[in-house]
Amino acid sequence: MVQEFLIALGSNLGSSAGGPSATLAAALAALTAQGVGLRRVSRFFATPCFPAGAGPDYVNACALVRAPLSPDALLLKLHAVEQAFDRERIQRWGSRTLDLDLLAMADRVLPDAETQTVWRTLPPEDQTRASPETLILPHPRIQDRAFVLGPLADIAAGWTHPLLCRNVAQLLADLPPGDRAALQPLPAMPLVKPEQPR
Repeated sequence: MVQEFLIALGSNLGSSAGGPSATLAAALAALTAQGVGLRRVSRFFATPCFPAGAGPDYVNACALVRAPLSPDALLLKLHAVEQAFDRERIQRWGSRTLDLDLLAMADRVLPDAETQTVWRTLPPEDQTRASPETLILPHPRIQDRAFVLGPLADIAAGWTHPLLCRNVAQLLADLPPGDRAALQPLPAMPLVKPEQPR
């Protein structure tokens, strides 16, 4: 059964495909080559490195994709594409050639509401040390990050977090003005043409 997913893309080091923007464009093409259909792709945004001082600034984007896959199977594909673009998992939230995050699958909560809430409300000092052993959906940091919500507002402003009961546009408006102002749209990159709805 074909499912729709929201994914986030980021790069601050670039890869063998080129700089960060070229890397994101090439990663989208790699996903389509693996049978992941692109429905919508956001603009690319220059965003400050997170956490501050951890490396060069990023280029971030989001995409609405569709595939006949489970969330776990899609996550494996995302990791395989990351590896193809020289990704090394050395430091949590460190600089990277390519980061592909599975953000959400419609209004699904995985593995359950209690576990998602535990990870979503994890104290900031624990977020860099702890990582879940299972896939958490929606992504537990989605509501905190302008570099995700800004691009996501381009393609899914009305998507509503199933536990917070707020949509992307509202979550973005909840962030500090300085976080929103730090998002800088970049000139358009040539992308794989999104597939037409069926």
